[in-house]
Amino acid sequence: MIAKLKGLLDSTGIDHAIIDVGGVGYLVGASSRTLAALGPVGEAVTIHTEMLVAADSIRLVGFARAEERDWYRLLTHVQGVGSRVALAILSALEPLELHRAVAMGDKAMIARANGVGPKLAQRIVNELKDKIGTAPAGGPIGVGGVVALLTGSFAADALSALQNLGFKPHEASVAVAAAEADLGEDASLDALVRLALRKAAK
Repeated sequence: MIAKLKGLLDSTGIDHAIIDVGGVGYLVGASSRTLAALGPVGEAVTIHTEMLVAADSIRLVGFARAEERDWYRLLTHVQGVGSRVALAILSALEPLELHRAVAMGDKAMIARANGVGPKLAQRIVNELKDKIGTAPAGGPIGVGGVVALLTGSFAADALSALQNLGFKPHEASVAVAAAEADLGEDASLDALVRLALRKAAK
């Protein structure tokens, strides 16, 4: 099982990237959001992966952040949601937006993704709602829900620090998640907060 790749970004296409790891090029399918987050060709990248094994092929799907990979796994367990549709959903919605849409039963938000009709959007809500926790009605996702999507040991503390500095919960959670993706789950609290502040200020 290949769970993560670290290497140089060799090239990108409409729905994939090629990552050069020690002279071996790995073709990795990806959402448009992940492709945009990888940066310029030739730069060092780290990408979380899911390996799809079929009778006649082995494919890799990549994600800029671990929570995107986790959502991909959840989505592809829903009947009627294959890899292409899951990536379309993750291209249209940030993980936190998707969490909020599912928790609040907002099938119209999910149906914004290419290839997702109202019936499939409703099925996604029905099958995933009990698996992801709830969000306050009419409001943004709660801190508990945000922390559930952040995996590092200091993610919750960094999130709290940014909110105490005046950032909104959604802004803080996106910034901390992005910082954690860059630094890794073992980053110190100081490094995580500093990078998250720079990302939130952009």
